[in-house]
Parts: sequence; C-alpha cells; structure tokens
Amino acid sequence: MSDVLLEREPHIFRVTLNRPSARNALTRQVVRSVTAALESVANDAGVRAVVITGGGGHFCAGADLRKTFEEDPDFLDHLDEYMREYHALIRSIVRCPKPTIAAIDGAAVGFGADLALACDLRVASSRAYLEERFVKIGLMPDGGGSFWLPRLVGTSRAMQMMLLADRLTAAQMNDLGLLVSVSPHDELAASADALAARIAQGAPLAFASIKSAVYASWGDLEDALRRERESQVVLLKSKDAMEGITAFLQKREPSFTGE
Repeated sequence: MSDVLLEREPHIFRVTLNRPSARNALTRQVVRSVTAALESVANDAGVRAVVITGGGGHFCAGADLRKTFEEDPDFLDHLDEYMREYHALIRSIVRCPKPTIAAIDGAAVGFGADLALACDLRVASSRAYLEERFVKIGLMPDGGGSFWLPRLVGTSRAMQMMLLADRLTAAQMNDLGLLVSVSPHDELAASADALAARIAQGAPLAFASIKSAVYASWGDLEDALRRERESQVVLLKSKDAMEGITAFLQKREPSFTGE
C-alpha cells in the first residue's frame, strides 16, 4: 500500500500520511509525493478545501531519521538538497490558494508539528499532542516552526516549546486558539470533513485572497526558512547532533558537549 493516500471527493482533497508503523514519519519520497499532490490541486477549480491527516492513530512524527540513514548513509553530505525538498512541502501548503486543514490525531512531533502549524486551520482528537522536540537531539525547528509559533502562540510560549521541547496536549492547543475543535479520536475524520464541507460551500476567491493577505502581513516566511535551513545544516554536522540522533536511535538519553 502507498505511503501517501490521496482521495478526491466533490470539492475536497484529502492527503493521508500512511506509514503507521513509523507514526507516519516522513521519508524523502513521502515529502515529494505530498508536495506534488498539493501543487497539482493548487489551480484545480474543482477543489475548494484540502485536508491533511495521518493514518493509524498519529498525524506525523517528523522526519524518519532511521529510514533516511538506511536509504542514504551519506545524506549529511547533501543536507541542503534535503532541506530544500522539505521546505518545498511547507511552501506548497502556504502557497496553495485553497484553505488547508490539519486533522491531528496522536503525535504531531518535530517537522510533523511544523506541518500542522503551516496549515490554515487545525482540528484534533482528544489524544493529539504537538511537540517541537528538535532540541532533544541537538537541532532546531526546520519546517517554519520559528516563524509560526511566535505568531500563533506568542514569543514566550514559543520559546518554552522550542527550548524546553514542552508538549502541548489537545486541550492546551485548544486553549491557545490553535484548534477549531477537539473531538474523540473516532470522530476526528467526521469533524475534519464537516469543516472542509463548510469551507467548500464558501467563496473560493475570497478565501484565496484572505490567505494571501494574512500571510503577507506576517512578514517573510522565505527569510525564516532560509535561516532555518542554514542553521540546521550547521547543527546537523555538529557532534552534538550526531550524539542526539544516535541516542534517539538507541533509545537512550544524549550527552551533549556543545561541540
């Protein structure tokens, strides 16, 4: 079965990350597939809303580092290439003129958290959580997290989430205004579909203009992504990052030295 499921209903396009055994962690091929899918519907007048979700009880656990090392042992030698592809996914969400909805069940961690934050609207199950856990392996948010979080939750809470890797529960996300709704996990799909159907009945040209105007008022996402890419490439080549990633794969606590 495909790692990405694409469903087209009247006016609604659904993208489902489908690697449940890895909590839908992202591989390079998954990133490419989702980006291509979103770019394909950007100018499709028949699509009025996009839902991004994950199968098997989780949204997305970030980048699949284990799989990446298996498929490309030398990936550290061409990090810029990887980063540009992952950032293309974020751009495809932001630039899509259709309202995008993240339907979050279980983990939205690391790049998975940034993926959810990049969407225009979010709904979640009561067991969902969002965690910017990059710092635990000696890294920083690299999917626009440094751009989204201060604007969505405020600088103080954003720093807390990024520096301490504090987890937000669904209830906390709702209290912070990140969610449209919270539902039991078995009702999440219906909740996302109902919101998408509501959008589909609205004015698509107005929605596209609202998206464009709001994101333009926030400043330059491209500068944020560039800063994240440049800094993350440096961090990924550090001894601390290698220790953090190794510890993560070995399921132990890392010992950072500041090198």
